[in-house]
Amino acid sequence: MAELQLRAIEKTYGNGYKAVHGINLDVAEGEFMVLVGPSGCAKSTTLRMIAGLETITRGEVRIGNQVVNDLVPGKRGIAMVFQNYALYPHMKVRRNLSFGLKLKRYAADKIESSTQEVSGILEIEELLERLPKELSGGQAQRVALGRALIKQPEVFLFDEPLSNLDAKLRASMRVRITDLHKRLRKEGRPATVVYVTHDQVEAMTMGDRICVMKDGHIMQVADPVTLYERPANAFVAGFIGMPEMNLVPAMVSRDGSARITIDGQSILTDGLEGRIGGTTGPVTLGIRPQHLEVVETGAENAFTGEITNLEFMGHEVNLHASVGSATFVAVVPSELFDRTLERGDSVGLRPLGPRIHLFDVESGENISLSPQANDTIREETKK
Repeated sequence: MAELQLRAIEKTYGNGYKAVHGINLDVAEGEFMVLVGPSGCAKSTTLRMIAGLETITRGEVRIGNQVVNDLVPGKRGIAMVFQNYALYPHMKVRRNLSFGLKLKRYAADKIESSTQEVSGILEIEELLERLPKELSGGQAQRVALGRALIKQPEVFLFDEPLSNLDAKLRASMRVRITDLHKRLRKEGRPATVVYVTHDQVEAMTMGDRICVMKDGHIMQVADPVTLYERPANAFVAGFIGMPEMNLVPAMVSRDGSARITIDGQSILTDGLEGRIGGTTGPVTLGIRPQHLEVVETGAENAFTGEITNLEFMGHEVNLHASVGSATFVAVVPSELFDRTLERGDSVGLRPLGPRIHLFDVESGENISLSPQANDTIREETKK
């Protein structure tokens, strides 16, 4: 396996549309890197440039120590798993797995041993004599994964491979793929992976690190915990996490201590004072629904809101409430939820001070992180 480096990669189409804006990214040998973002953010375009399926307008792609810009896909040492599986419909599973090795003129005994090893790892031995049309979606995806694995490439590329599967099967395939990655690492055969998805659950549960993209730009690169707890900007904060972070217009003022005000209601910034410096004026307040306490109306350091909706999720309740023109969602464990509350009732909402984020209105940058944390995040995002 090998490390992957993207250096100032750009993609501009013939009509002048610029899809990728000079991004830099390092993927370490054996790392599982996930590219995530909304539709149209250029994550698949970036993957296709790594694979050689899209030409690179400017910049360099390095696999190991080699610049591969001018190499055809078959010479780049990559294997790709597609959304639609891309199996040869007229070939049985055994031949689908081994076909790439036959093209490379591997010896028959090597092809057979590799086929048996890969089919054993993925538990598809009983499928070897079936045609693709005789496979379920999950089985077909395992065969597609096996066809990539058998090549022992430098880098594995996954382009939304689970999007055609139902929710239960997606969950089991997530575990299967990550377990396989860990197994190869333990066996001394670390697999370098770049995995594209629009599903943040896949990103958060599968990636060693995650690259969040928007409009052809990298917004932040970090491990899942850092993305959740220290988002670099409002876009990452709103994209990562379910339900998504509450992001509402607010004002910071100072009268001895700093206060956050929303439509005339103010709270002290407990636990935030040392992180925002001399910030005053308009900001975007960010607080995750899991970090918003539902308390009695009039409680200290709490906004007063009106319940607009209640979503019972089984283990928890999503409480929607309006505070003036702002809308908040709070997640309350079912066993702690007051069952007498109804739509239209008044309720107190207390943000947990240390969990509050403040974002610059214009740039979207998180201004409530420590200077050291901000510097680290900027450097990681530039890489």
